[in-house]
Amino acid sequence: MKKIFLIIGLASLSLTFTSCEREITSLNEDPKHPTEVPSGVLFASAEQVLLDQILNVNVNRNITRFFTQQWSETTYIDESRYDMVSRPIPRNHYNRMMASSSATVNSPGVLSALRDARKFLDGESVSGIAKNNNIAMIELVNVYAWANLVDTYGDIPYFGALKATAENPGNSEIPYDDAKTIYLDLIKRIDAALAMIDTSGTGYSNDLIYKGDMSKWKKMGNSLKFRLAVTLADVEPALAKTYAEAAYSGGLFTDKLDNFGLQTFPSGLLSNPVYQDVIQSGRNDFLPSDVLVNYMNGKNDPRRAIWFTTVGGAYLGGKYAKQNVFGQYSHFTNVISGENAQGFLLDYTEIMFLRAEAAQRGFSVGGAAATLYSDAIMASMTEYGVSNANATAYIAANPYDAVNWKKSIGEQSWVAMFNKGFQAWNFSRRLDFPVFVNPSNSRVEAVPIRMRYSDQEYLLNSTNVNAAAAKIGGDKVSTKIFWDKF
Repeated sequence: MKKIFLIIGLASLSLTFTSCEREITSLNEDPKHPTEVPSGVLFASAEQVLLDQILNVNVNRNITRFFTQQWSETTYIDESRYDMVSRPIPRNHYNRMMASSSATVNSPGVLSALRDARKFLDGESVSGIAKNNNIAMIELVNVYAWANLVDTYGDIPYFGALKATAENPGNSEIPYDDAKTIYLDLIKRIDAALAMIDTSGTGYSNDLIYKGDMSKWKKMGNSLKFRLAVTLADVEPALAKTYAEAAYSGGLFTDKLDNFGLQTFPSGLLSNPVYQDVIQSGRNDFLPSDVLVNYMNGKNDPRRAIWFTTVGGAYLGGKYAKQNVFGQYSHFTNVISGENAQGFLLDYTEIMFLRAEAAQRGFSVGGAAATLYSDAIMASMTEYGVSNANATAYIAANPYDAVNWKKSIGEQSWVAMFNKGFQAWNFSRRLDFPVFVNPSNSRVEAVPIRMRYSDQEYLLNSTNVNAAAAKIGGDKVSTKIFWDKF
């Protein structure tokens, strides 16, 4: 079967797009007469959809920047009030990551493209080293996507998911699996992928992110394992320590150039998703929020000058969950919303904050918590071009508090993860800082610490999704993900 996919044009690939939301193009071929697709094209397709879905700010698809109250809106404020019914955001995120629970409805899914890439790879003439490297790359992106789904929803269909295809649809009702069980299996998959990597060879030349550089992919795999390990720290402290220390020994990101994402997005149809939603759309819908800007003003944060414009010489954030006049508040600079701005899914700054947290928890990860905390802030400052003098002054004015370490790391990582919605959301949920206030006009019972299940699941997979909702304590935005213990 030739699955829905996007032919991507970085390096040797040509561009083919058919929708304003940059969705994968359906080739509409008869599924009963399958045609093979180069697995490298499908892999690049999965990378592109993953980058687009995690980084975009389209209010129909990704509102995590509102879950962390770093962005605000102008005229239309339903999303900052957490209305996820009028716009079926849970459905759209789930479908773009997975495709659909039964895979009988074609949609631009990261995981379905990776499934097909792995299938077609077996029929290609590739050397043993190259094939193993390609498999490892497919697996690491798989793990990233599956972990995101668990972090977003909790229990999900996993072991039985994506086995059906259009030519062999099977049963659309697929059981949900325990989120913690999935997490532990994902770490095993990372280990297996890392064991396959041979840095003397290369992987897919179609690779949008690392161009098949397996040394970079090895660091990505260890850094992803480190993220998952620290995320487990409150519920499985011994395992978390073991996994985190192993990942650290294996080699984590050491600077920005290692980041999993694009250092610079190209122009045109593959420009930065934030640019496409904020600038290219021609709309004036988004502003930095007063929640974030007021905090940064109170700290005299030097990153303000890099991220935001001023109004009358001052940095002014739009009131959160209120209507705002666009021209009366600070806007995003090109560093955030430029056509070629960077976009990362896992990065050195995040890893440094995770190392500080791990050290505070007693893990051996190459330094003391206070030192790693300072290094993490410096990593963020360096990422955005803040001078060493200004960065050093900021760190001195905001020293590490070992007694209230969750507040220190939680608040500083929240700022550092600005414009990295899912990353910021994980830190704030696990560390419980900053403390967000549910707006008075909110449409839900709390600031979301979980996304509700897709409404489509209640139509296609009703028995299992209802059972999953009951198991986790209710399909609510206030139901905690399994690792969110406190």
